[in-house]
Amino acid sequence: MSRLVTLTTLQWADLDLESTCRIAKEMGYDGLELGCVGTHFDVKRAALEPEYVDWVKGLLDKYGLTVKALAAHLIGQCVADDPSDPRLSNFVPAEIKDDPEAIRAWGAEYMKYTAIAAKNLGAYVVTGFTGSPIWKYLYSFPQNTEELIENGFQEVRKLWLPILDVFKENGIKFGLEVHPTEIAFDYYTCKRVLELFEDRPEFGLNFDPSHLLWQGIKPELFLEDFIDRVYHVHMKDAAVTLDGRTGILGSFIEFGDNKRGWNFRSLGHGDVDFESIIRILNKYNYQGPLSVEWEDSGMDRVYGATEACAFVKKVDFPPSNVAFDAAMGN
Repeated sequence: MSRLVTLTTLQWADLDLESTCRIAKEMGYDGLELGCVGTHFDVKRAALEPEYVDWVKGLLDKYGLTVKALAAHLIGQCVADDPSDPRLSNFVPAEIKDDPEAIRAWGAEYMKYTAIAAKNLGAYVVTGFTGSPIWKYLYSFPQNTEELIENGFQEVRKLWLPILDVFKENGIKFGLEVHPTEIAFDYYTCKRVLELFEDRPEFGLNFDPSHLLWQGIKPELFLEDFIDRVYHVHMKDAAVTLDGRTGILGSFIEFGDNKRGWNFRSLGHGDVDFESIIRILNKYNYQGPLSVEWEDSGMDRVYGATEACAFVKKVDFPPSNVAFDAAMGN
C-alpha cells in the first residue's frame, strides 16, 4: 500500500485552516503536516481545550484529511538558539519579543504543548528545530576549542531534556530536521547529536534531503546510515548551480535569486535522487507519511504543490515481494 502523501502547511500559514484543508484536498493530498504557527494552529489550545481539538478534527474529516505530524520549527528554534538573536522576535508573541529569557522560556513551554497537542490529534511525531548556541562558530576563526563546541552540545541536551520528558509521557516522537542554524546541520553533527541523545529514543530525525544536497552530502547515504532514528520524511528538492562565481554559502542573497549557488526547487525540478530515497525507505519498511514541504520562489505555489503531490505518488513505488529471476529457476 502506498504511503500517505501529506502537505507541510508552514508555507501556507497565511491562510486560515479551513482554506488550507480545502486547497490541500483539491491538490490531491491525503493529509497535512500541521504547522504550529500564528493563528493557523494553536498548540496551547490543542493541548488544553478538547473543544478546539474537536473543531480541528471536524475540519479534517470534512475534507477527508489526516494528520500524522505537527511541524513546530519556529517554536523549537527558540529553545536553544541565542535568545538575543533579534530574528526570533519575528515569530514570538509581541509582549516578549524584547525579552531574551522570556523567548527561551516560551519556546520550551510551547514545545511541551506540541507533544500534548500531537497526542490529542492522534499524530505520532512533532518535526522541528532545536536551535543552536554555537552555530555562529561554524567557521573556526577565531579558533574554536573542543570545549567550546562540547559545551554547546551539552547546553542543547540540558535545555531539551525536560521537553523530551513530556514527549515520552505522551508517547510522541520528536524529529529534528537537520538544517543550517541547528545543533545538527550535516552528517557528522547529526551523528554527534544522536549519540548525545542515545538514551532518549523519543529524539530522532525528520529526514529532509534538500538541506543535505547543497552541502555535498548524498541524502540517500545519510538516510540509510541514520534510518533507525528517522521518524518522518520530508519530500523537498534543491538545485545546485555553482557557476564559478556563485558559492554554497549564499552571499546574503535572497532565496530564488539566480546569483545564489543553490536554491530550493519544486519536486522533480532539482537534483535530489528521490528514487534512491524510496528504495531505502522500502528496504527498511518505513510506513510513515511522505510530506511535501513546498518551497520554490520561482513557481506558483498551487501549481507547484499540485505537481509535487502527483510526483510523490508516482515515485513512491512499492517494493517487490519476489526476486525478478525466481520464475526462471522453476
